[in-house]
Amino acid sequence: MRSPPQVEFQTISSSPQRSEALGAALGRLLGAGDVVALSGPLGAGKTVFCRGIGLGWGADRPLTSPTYNLVHEHERAGDDLRLIHIDLYRIAGADDAHSLGLEDYLAADDILILEWAERIADALPAQRLWVDIAHRPGQQREFNIEAQGERPCALGETWRRQIAAAV
Repeated sequence: MRSPPQVEFQTISSSPQRSEALGAALGRLLGAGDVVALSGPLGAGKTVFCRGIGLGWGADRPLTSPTYNLVHEHERAGDDLRLIHIDLYRIAGADDAHSLGLEDYLAADDILILEWAERIADALPAQRLWVDIAHRPGQQREFNIEAQGERPCALGETWRRQIAAAV
């Protein structure tokens, strides 16, 4: 049995501005059906990174933490694609995620950005881009990226090349 395509790489951000720029670079690449799963401790910069994704994608308004609303839907001019930003911090597990309509968002081919994705890892599609953000000294952050599946691997590889070219 052939194993699914997989891409793994790591990058370091030296500041919140750089983390936002990394997100913007990824946001420009996202398309219908892409799933970006984010993990990392409180204060790691997941929402800063998401704000960058929204900027790069062209969201109609800045992405902010959906901790209290849980789900923020974003649109952009020029197409009908939606970017769905979900914060799973207050979610106990996959059953709670189902009550948010996760399956409906996946079936609609929306772009999904999921903060605290580790809380529902078993409910996520196998094809996804996983970004784990870890604290480093000062304002530095370590981004560990893992892509699984054909489309996420192509996305991850293009993003990796763009990051390397920008350094």
